[in-house]
Amino acid sequence: MTEARTKMRATSVRASTRLALAAALLAACQARSREAGVSGDPSSLTQELAGPATAPAGSAAAPASVAPVAPSAPHRKRGGKDAADEAESRKPEPKNAEANELGTVGYKQALDGDRREAPTRAWFPETFLFEPLVVTDARGAAVVPVRVPDRLTTWRVLALAHARTGAQGGAVASFVGTLPTYVDPVVPPFLVRGDQVRVPIQLVNTTDREVAGELLVTADRAALAAGADGRRTIPAQGSALAHAVLTADQVGTAKLRASLAGSDAVERTIEVRPSGRPVTQTRSGTLAAPRTLTTDGTPRADPGTDRVRLQVFPGALSILRTELAVSTARTGSADDSYALLLAGRAAGLLAALGETPDPAALREASIVAAQRAVRAGRTLDVERASLLAEAALAHPGNPVLGRLGERAVAYLARAQRPDGTFAGGAGWTLQRVLVATAEATRAVAADRSTVAARQRALQVAARAAGAFARTADQVTDGYTAAAVLASGAVSGALADTLRDRVRKALAPTTDGARALPVGEGVVRSDGVAPTRAEATALAVLALVDDPASKAALADLGATLLGGYTIAGGWGDGRVNLVAMQAVLALFREPLPRSVTVTLEMDGAPVLRGTLEGQKLRDVLTLEGAVPDGGGRAPAGLAAPHTWKLVAEPAVPGLGYALTFASWLPWETAAPSAGLELAAPARVAATVGQPVELTLTAVAPSGVPLHVQHALPAGAQVDRPSLDAQVAEGAIERYVAADGALDLYVAALAPGKTFSLSYRAIPTLAGTLHSGASLIEAGPHRSWVPPSTWTVR
Repeated sequence: MTEARTKMRATSVRASTRLALAAALLAACQARSREAGVSGDPSSLTQELAGPATAPAGSAAAPASVAPVAPSAPHRKRGGKDAADEAESRKPEPKNAEANELGTVGYKQALDGDRREAPTRAWFPETFLFEPLVVTDARGAAVVPVRVPDRLTTWRVLALAHARTGAQGGAVASFVGTLPTYVDPVVPPFLVRGDQVRVPIQLVNTTDREVAGELLVTADRAALAAGADGRRTIPAQGSALAHAVLTADQVGTAKLRASLAGSDAVERTIEVRPSGRPVTQTRSGTLAAPRTLTTDGTPRADPGTDRVRLQVFPGALSILRTELAVSTARTGSADDSYALLLAGRAAGLLAALGETPDPAALREASIVAAQRAVRAGRTLDVERASLLAEAALAHPGNPVLGRLGERAVAYLARAQRPDGTFAGGAGWTLQRVLVATAEATRAVAADRSTVAARQRALQVAARAAGAFARTADQVTDGYTAAAVLASGAVSGALADTLRDRVRKALAPTTDGARALPVGEGVVRSDGVAPTRAEATALAVLALVDDPASKAALADLGATLLGGYTIAGGWGDGRVNLVAMQAVLALFREPLPRSVTVTLEMDGAPVLRGTLEGQKLRDVLTLEGAVPDGGGRAPAGLAAPHTWKLVAEPAVPGLGYALTFASWLPWETAAPSAGLELAAPARVAATVGQPVELTLTAVAPSGVPLHVQHALPAGAQVDRPSLDAQVAEGAIERYVAADGALDLYVAALAPGKTFSLSYRAIPTLAGTLHSGASLIEAGPHRSWVPPSTWTVR
C-alpha cells in the first residue's frame, strides 16, 4: 500500500469558481480482474481528470479497458506526464537475466543485487474512498491523497462537482493497479472447523519473458499439508496453478500467505466458524441506572467460541436513521407499507428530533417504496387496504400515492359490516375479527383531508366502537385490548377497562423490564401469532397517554429498545410499524453530549465505548471475546457470571441489547412442537458441477415457515432453480448468502408437508462441513445436524 494522489479539474465550470465535490469521490472496484486475468499494482498513482465533464451527476460510465502494464511505463497517464512520470521514464531497463528470473517488478532490487522479499499485500477492500466534500482551488483543481489497496484490479473514480452558482459537472476515470508477476490464492470467505480444503493458488505473469521463482506457502491458525512449496516456472503472458491443502483446526481467523520470491507476496484471511450448534442468551433494558445481571452457565460450551455483543441505542433518533437506511431493503407487502410510511413521515420526525432531513435520500426511499406499494394496491382486500391507506396518505405531494390512499380508505369504509366489524370468514375467531377491525378503523382515520373524509372516519369509528362495546367482556387478552385502544375508537369507561386489562397482562422479563406476553391462540389480523415485540409496542401505544402507566411505559420501552436489530428491526413490516411508532412516542428527549458505556464481567472490564458527537445519532455496537476465567474450569460461558453495565452519565432514553453467544458440540435433538426437517447428511459432488439437494419438512398447519439450509464453504446456490420454485409458488422468497440458504414458505394446509429440490454448485475441493440447519414456525424452532460434503 502506497500513497497516491488524484487530481480533479472541472473545466466545464468557470475556473474562478470554487467547487465543492458534494456528491461523491468514489473509487469502486470493477470486479472483473479475475475474469480477464488482469492484475494490479498498489504503487503511487497520479490520475488527472481533465477536460469538460461529460458524465452527468449520478451517471455510471463503462469502466476503462484493462491491459498489462509495460515494464518501461508502469502507469499510463491520461492528460500527460508529471514529474513522477519523467523520473520513472529515465530509470534504466532491467538486465535480461535478472528480469527473467525475478520478474520485472523486482528490477530495482536486482540492479543493486538486493533480492529481498516483496512487500506483503494484505488489504483488499471493495471500495476504499468516499469523500463527500472536497473544496477546489480558484482553478477548479483539488488533490486528494489516498492509499491504494492491494487488490489487483481496475479502480473506477467518480467525481461530481457543483459551483456556488449552481453549475454542475462530473467525470469518470479509471486506473489500473498491476504487478508484472503476482500470486493469487483463491480462498473461501469462511471455513468450518474440521474442514480440509484444496486451495488453488494462481501464479500470473503479464510480462513478455518467462519467470521462475520459489513459491512459499505458510498458514497461521490452520494446518498446512506439505507439497505446496517449490520452484515454479510461469510462461510469458501466461499463468501456472498450484494447490495448498489447508485444514481448519482452530476457530477464529486463519491466515494463508503465499509468496513468489522477489515478485509478490499476499496474505489472505479466512473466518473459521465453529462446528455444532449455536446457543445465545440475551438481555435488554435501559441505562437509566447501572444494571447488574447474571448468566447461567451453558454446559459444554466451547470457550474458544464464546462472544459477547453489546448494542446501545441512543434514543429514537438513531433507530429512525437506521431504519430509513435499511427499510427499503426488506421485502413483503407489510414491509413495503412500513417503508412507505417511514419515508413519508421522516422529514417531520427528524426535524422534531433535532435532525436536518436529507430530501434527496428521502425522495429516493419514497420512490422505491411507492413503486412496490402501487403494484400491491392494484387489487385490494381489507388486510391490504389497512396496510396501504395510512402509508400512501403520508405523501400528500404525490398524486399517485394520494389517490391510492383515498381508494384504500374508501374501500375500507365500504367493507365495514353493519355490526361495525371488518373482515372475518370461515375459521376466524372473534379475537382475530376485533384486531382486524381495530386496524381498519385506524387506517380510515388517517384520511382527514376533507370534511367528507373526516365525517367518514367518525362514522366508521362510531360503528367500530359499538362492536367493541358489545364484545368487551370477551376481550380477555392484553394484545387484543391494546389493539382496540390503539385504534382510537374507544373512550371513557370502556377505555379505562381495557387499559386495566393491558396493565394486568404485563409480565416481567428476565432482565427486570416488562413486556406484554401473547396468550395461546391469539393471532394478528393476518392469522399469524404476534411476537412479544409487537404486543409490547401495542401496549405502549395503548398506555402512552395514561398517567397511571408511567412506570410501566419505561419498562416497556426498555424491552422495545433491547429487541431491536439492525438487520430486521423488530420483525416483519407489521411489527416494525407499531414498534417504531411506540419508540417515537416514548423517547424524544435529547441525550447528553457524551456518554461512556462499560461492560464488566465478575468485576473486570470486557467492553467499553463512548457515544459522542456524530455517534450520538447512531447505534453503538461493541463486540469481543468472553474472558476464559483465568484458567478455571469450566471456562468462558460454560460457567455462571455476574455482569455489570454502566452508562456515565445514566440516561433513561439509552437502550441496550446484550447477547452472549457460544457453540455446543452437536447432539441430536428431538423434534420441537411438531417441527421436523430432513436434509442430506452426506453429499458427494464435483467442483463446478451442480448437485441436486432435497429438503423435506413437517410443520403445524396455518403457520408460515422459515427454513435455513446450511451450506459448506464454496457452495453457491443455483438461483434459476430457486426462481422457478418461487414462480411455481413452492416458496414465497429466498435469501442466498455465504454458507446458508433461507427459504420462506407460506403456511401449510392441514396434513400437508413441504418438499423442495434445488441445485448448488461447489467451487472448492476437499472435505467440507456445513453448519446446523434450522426450521422455524412461529416461536418454535428445531435444529438439524450439520452435513458433510466430499467434493472432488
